[in-house]
Amino acid sequence: MPILVQNDLPAKQSLEQENIFVMDERRAHTQQIRPLQILILNLMPLKEVTELDLLRVLSNFPIQTQITFLKVETHEAKHTHTSHLNKFYTVFPEIREEYYDGMIITGAPVEQMPFEQVEYWEELTRIMDWSRTHVFSTLHICWASQAGLYYHHGIPKVMLPKKLSGVYPHKVLHRRKMLMRGMDDYFFAPQSRYTGLDEAAVAANPELYVVAAGEETGSCVILAYSSRQIFVTGHTEYERMELDAEYRRDVARGLDPDIPVNYYPDDNPANPPVLSWRSSSNCIYTNWLNFVYQETPYDLTQIRPLEEDSYTVTGTGDDPDGHSEG
Repeated sequence: MPILVQNDLPAKQSLEQENIFVMDERRAHTQQIRPLQILILNLMPLKEVTELDLLRVLSNFPIQTQITFLKVETHEAKHTHTSHLNKFYTVFPEIREEYYDGMIITGAPVEQMPFEQVEYWEELTRIMDWSRTHVFSTLHICWASQAGLYYHHGIPKVMLPKKLSGVYPHKVLHRRKMLMRGMDDYFFAPQSRYTGLDEAAVAANPELYVVAAGEETGSCVILAYSSRQIFVTGHTEYERMELDAEYRRDVARGLDPDIPVNYYPDDNPANPPVLSWRSSSNCIYTNWLNFVYQETPYDLTQIRPLEEDSYTVTGTGDDPDGHSEG
């Protein structure tokens, strides 16, 4: 949330230079407030687990937030009761004419397949096209980040030598970008994937802005269109035991998985996992909601098309912490 100060308070300029939300009296007196409208396209098989994960990190925002859950029609969910889906989920034709402050597209266990072979790829691309004019900011998670980067920006994915599994350190590269406000220089985030991004293609694309990355994981948080598209390659929303459940599932399947790194004390799966990413996860999601709260028009039908917010990364700037700024 922004802090409200008098117009001529001397500290106001310093706070604004540090990219801290400050609202002066003039803006506060004219501001209109309504619940944020957030759409969640849930592609994960265990939908109720993902619902809880996302609602937990979104709940830290103090403004009332209305959540709508969306499912694809071209894939039958086998791990969630039909009664739950019928009661709590909608489908794209029912919300096609609606507008949203923000949208989250989750990961999906289809990353080793070519995008075009995914059963619901055509439906997903229709939704992603629609998001360019009906959603102010879209947050893509894990596989959805790869799918969004491929579809919107032509970035291919690449197979990794082995599964990337564990809790990895990531360096904040551009702390003045809105998603990184309040973050430490390094933060931990869970990763669980067999594929990565073509990092050379990401670096060569002038519309993409990498704001956090890890030596082992590559790009972690990528922005486009003035932060109206956000791509997070990991699972910052995960709860403590989810990597553990995935590891034990893979063991039961005979896949001989590596022990997730930086997760179990002494790398011993008999020990309870360490939760080391909750504060940074809460910070990222709160920053995102704060951004859409500040920037989305009060009248959602006035959302401008995504292309009107296009920008090109032009080099370094004057970030006092030594980070480059585009």
